[in-house]
Amino acid sequence: MLYYGLVFLVVAIIAGVLGFGGIAGTSAGIAQILFFLFLVFLVISLVAGLVRRG
Repeated sequence: MLYYGLVFLVVAIIAGVLGFGGIAGTSAGIAQILFFLFLVFLVISLVAGLVRRG
């Protein structure tokens, strides 16, 4: 899943350099959504690990 976030980030950077603002904005938005989604999954797995130990 992290792979897709990095792919969208690279696409956004390349599109921004080449002047495709709409594509760059969309790719950056998707990468941002994926980042926060992964962050939520991380917190959920950490909490589940703590509950499992206790």
